[in-house]
Amino acid sequence: MTLFWIGCILIVVSYSMSVLSLMNLFPLWIAWPLFFFSILLTVHAFSNRHRFKGF
Repeated sequence: MTLFWIGCILIVVSYSMSVLSLMNLFPLWIAWPLFFFSILLTVHAFSNRHRFKGF
């Protein structure tokens, strides 16, 4: 569950970096992969919680 909240915080931070990169205040090649990775991490953490782990 903590990985989910870390991912949510990373999404907010990377979104703000992406907005700054669109205004040419931050490098675009750092902001967008970080934004993609944070979304991927959050989706993975959210979908991994409800998986059947066996008996």
